[in-house]
Amino acid sequence: MSAYVTTIATMITIQAIAVCGLNVIVGYAGQISLGHAAFFGIGAYAAALLATKAGLSFWMGLPLVICISGLIGLLLGLPSIRVREDFLAITTIGINFIVEALFRYVPFFGGALGIGGIPRIVLFGIRMKGEAFLLLSAGFLAICMMLSWWLTRSWASLACYAIREDESAASTLGISPVRFKLFAFVIGTAMAGLAGSLYAHYMQFISAGDFSFPVSVGFLSMLVLGGMGTLWGPLIGTIILGILPEAFRSLVDYRIFLYTLLLLLMIRFQPGGLLGEGSAARRVLAPLLRGGRR
Repeated sequence: MSAYVTTIATMITIQAIAVCGLNVIVGYAGQISLGHAAFFGIGAYAAALLATKAGLSFWMGLPLVICISGLIGLLLGLPSIRVREDFLAITTIGINFIVEALFRYVPFFGGALGIGGIPRIVLFGIRMKGEAFLLLSAGFLAICMMLSWWLTRSWASLACYAIREDESAASTLGISPVRFKLFAFVIGTAMAGLAGSLYAHYMQFISAGDFSFPVSVGFLSMLVLGGMGTLWGPLIGTIILGILPEAFRSLVDYRIFLYTLLLLLMIRFQPGGLLGEGSAARRVLAPLLRGGRR
């Protein structure tokens, strides 16, 4: 592949990992989150600081990055579980702006100049770049999708689904909304931290603007387009919205407007997304799948 195609594919793969994490929070547990880019940034900054200031390699720092992202997701999830719907969306937006402001104005995080000189990932003595980095990112994406698949078949996902459909009814059945909401926040933000770590080591330079509120809107748009609560929805939505901006470069300044318009259209005509319940794709594929089973 050309360097251009490899770069676009790598960025789509990294974003898909973050959207898989958002799917756990929004699709599985039903918690609206418009601040997912904050945890994407926390993972990136944690990886950058561990590499540039502590001298840790990607592999040594990755467990710490995932733990830091999940722990901060747990702490920031505590106030979020006390509110619902619109108020939850506003709370997560505020988290995004606060985290971005910390990255931008605190000198420890590089301030407005960001953090540069982040080393490349080394695996078996090979500096990962180009197609090698793409394959590495695809491997991590496969792990995240396998984890998502396992979650859909675990007792925890059944509890999250119950909370998503009717929190009051789930509580009467002995399901703790607080426990499982926090569980979803930890898993989802840990995946976002993993994506942020890959992003930092791939770009080798990060700044606060890379994790602003529009990035969160983009993540949510990818999830809604593909299908919330589905396994393949995050990947399909990320591929489509990852390719379209490159195909329509002249409209890049109107990206947020187009994302907002896309969200409104999907909510109105395909609320389940391209692969969600009641979608056109499922109506077409269902007879074929039933025929294959027979």
